[in-house]
Amino acid sequence: MRESLKQKIVEVCTRKIEQKGDNVGLSFYAFFANKNDDPQLLMEAAQWWIMTQRFDHFEKAVKIRAIVQAMP
Repeated sequence: MRESLKQKIVEVCTRKIEQKGDNVGLSFYAFFANKNDDPQLLMEAAQWWIMTQRFDHFEKAVKIRAIVQAMP
């Protein structure tokens, strides 16, 4: 996963946790604007979320952030 996507995921997760608490859930769409302006990046996130991690549609932001921060 490219570094810019990792940073975006950590930023969004942190912001959502601060706003709504540790129990907040997110889908991978949370990391993108409502318009599809970078389909390749969206597919990269979807591939990681669905195929690599086998996440459900919604996962806890604290879990997502911890996994991404542990990635090399």
